[in-house]
Amino acid sequence: MTGEYQHSLDNKGRLFIPAKLREELGELFYMTVSMERCLCVYSAASWQGFSDKVNAMPYIRQRRMRPLFAHAARCELDSQGRTIIPQNLRAYANLTKNVTVVGCNNHAELWDSETWQSVCEEESQPENIASAMEELDF
Repeated sequence: MTGEYQHSLDNKGRLFIPAKLREELGELFYMTVSMERCLCVYSAASWQGFSDKVNAMPYIRQRRMRPLFAHAARCELDSQGRTIIPQNLRAYANLTKNVTVVGCNNHAELWDSETWQSVCEEESQPENIASAMEELDF
């Protein structure tokens, strides 16, 4: 998944999912907390792969993944391409109105737009991009 999209939550906590990402996410997808103050959104296939990887871990390591599953929500789109973001997930990511949807390879992220702007400015500095590429052997 790629791209950056700006949308707003409506008064019922629904968010429009961009058409390009709807195609990649499919009719049923999963949303959960992230290591950062954003939400991660996975297609059913990506979520299953993630779940399979966790299942292959020893139980003591699986327990460390508990928050990701405890806070996960199974999501579907309405006829207008929107999904409801549960209140607990909106609170976790501080999503109140303006949301930036960011494609991140095998998943999408939902950010409060102001928070994303700060993160993006920092991460998009040429020296940070160069450092990340070097660290990843690119």
